[in-house]
Amino acid sequence: MLGLRTAIYKVSDLQEAREWYTKVFHTKPYFDEPFYIGYNIGGYELGLQPEETPVTVKNESVLVYWGVTNVNQEYKRLIELGATNHEEPQNVGGEIMVATVKDPWGNILGIIYNPEFKLP
Repeated sequence: MLGLRTAIYKVSDLQEAREWYTKVFHTKPYFDEPFYIGYNIGGYELGLQPEETPVTVKNESVLVYWGVTNVNQEYKRLIELGATNHEEPQNVGGEIMVATVKDPWGNILGIIYNPEFKLP
């Protein structure tokens, strides 16, 4: 295993999701096709794919956390952009803070502040 490469979120409206995720990550996609939209987020791939059949409830067994410098501020900003609460900001040990929200399509979007994590 070489480490994380891509996190994919399936959405019912790809164009609306492109607009929303562009605002969330302050980044335009580098790849934008009707079957896939890709972003480079700090060297990691965030992908959007259209759902073949839209679902109202999504599986919560896998969480992806995107690094931030201030969990409380980013959590508030995500809610203001239209996300809904999943787990409010909390300390999980030491200085590590996490929170999760659901995007407008029901996907869980995690954020984390972890000063101990260093890229190789």
